[in-house]
Amino acid sequence: MTDLVGKCILVVGATGALGSRLAARLVAAGADVVLTGTDRARLDALDVPGRRFVVDLATQADPAVGLAADAVGGLDGVVVAAGVVAFGPAAQLDAATVAKLFAVNATGPITLISSALPVLAESAVEGREPFVLTMSGVVAESPTAGLAAYSASKSALAAFMAATAREARRGGIRLIDARPGHTETGLASRAIAGSAPAFPAGLDPDAVVERMLAAIVGDEKDLPSTAF
Repeated sequence: MTDLVGKCILVVGATGALGSRLAARLVAAGADVVLTGTDRARLDALDVPGRRFVVDLATQADPAVGLAADAVGGLDGVVVAAGVVAFGPAAQLDAATVAKLFAVNATGPITLISSALPVLAESAVEGREPFVLTMSGVVAESPTAGLAAYSASKSALAAFMAATAREARRGGIRLIDARPGHTETGLASRAIAGSAPAFPAGLDPDAVVERMLAAIVGDEKDLPSTAF
């Protein structure tokens, strides 16, 4: 996929640091984007052209695809940039925190991607080289103490992507999972439980986004932590 001009791409979690940056870069590359997030005011404040829908990935993942496809007449790509984090030892986790981590980081994206595959299959038939990009992060490769449930939720997404990529490639749909290391997005300061430890300086979010965009247009099929 060397050309994004005219491609219709759904960006889920578009109000986050990576989602907003990637959406802007996709538009600059010629794509038409549909933006979703959980906060209408933050969505409206984005300096990115495109249709906007308030969608909670934890509870409304399936309808998001239909809203986006109806808005732009089909889909050629899906980017899942939404995510939540929680800190603390496993012995102190509560059920509500674990449920939220998995709903946003794993089951929501899995439901959304599953519902998107038939729409993306139509794009493939038309020769439009559809793709899905997720961001499970380095914890999917190296589960981290103090981030046990978060690591597990992201590992679940990475495993789903790896298996589904093998199923979908025969139909011309490319699945890419990005696993960058700690990135300076501010997510750690918005944890749903616990407090972040003193992380070393993280990756530049603009550099991470440029690497993901390069993977999209360069027909790459995986972005391990070593790619960043």
